[in-house]
Amino acid sequence: MEWIKKTYEELTKDELYTLLKKRVEIFVVEQECPYPEIDGRDEECLHIWLEEAGEMIAYCRLVPPEEEEGTYSIGRVLITDPYRLKGYARQMMNYAIDVLFEEVGVDTIALHGQEHLRHFYGSFGFKEVSDVYLEDGIPHVDMVMSTSERL
Repeated sequence: MEWIKKTYEELTKDELYTLLKKRVEIFVVEQECPYPEIDGRDEECLHIWLEEAGEMIAYCRLVPPEEEEGTYSIGRVLITDPYRLKGYARQMMNYAIDVLFEEVGVDTIALHGQEHLRHFYGSFGFKEVSDVYLEDGIPHVDMVMSTSERL
């Protein structure tokens, strides 16, 4: 297995196609949530995924802040169905957190997590900073973690 980390400019056409296809398969089709998955932010993100035998099995993107004083966030976290419940989500999150804290040098990380995953994200040190709200018909909660809160 191999971790891959690329900017948008570094992605091949096939890699971009694969990551967009997997995101649509999971976030739009599997979760039955028709929303604009391609949101115009991919060009500014750092894309991270885990490959096994050339297949993307886990993916997330690191999203820079929209404002100068904003916070980086982790988004579009996915594990493909055959690899779920095998620890890859934890590995993905630890890798993404390490990249942001150690390589990018941020002090705080945000995420907009699906509500049913808030305890999972909390296990890394993320704290809830919003009430549960509906986003595209799915309950979400905003969470934040600083370097001092990392578990």
